[in-house]
Amino acid sequence: MEAGEPIAGFYAPVHRALTEPILFGGAPRSLAIVNGTLAGAIGLGLRLWIAGLVLWAIGHALSVWAARRDPQFVDVARRHLKYPAWMQP
Repeated sequence: MEAGEPIAGFYAPVHRALTEPILFGGAPRSLAIVNGTLAGAIGLGLRLWIAGLVLWAIGHALSVWAARRDPQFVDVARRHLKYPAWMQP
């Protein structure tokens, strides 16, 4: 048996969708939903159309930029905020 050969019986195909993060328009799903809901509430609820569109565009652009650098930055930030400040270096 060579070093590069797969071992018989130990091959498990993994679909690509199981390893990639779920993104909406390039932004993480949870952040895109929160951003759209907040922009919709400001735009429709408060009748500030321009402010809602600007908030959505800037928030989505920042989310896409951050997701390109690290697709799981929301989970990392959530985990970072969970621990108290005295545990951080």
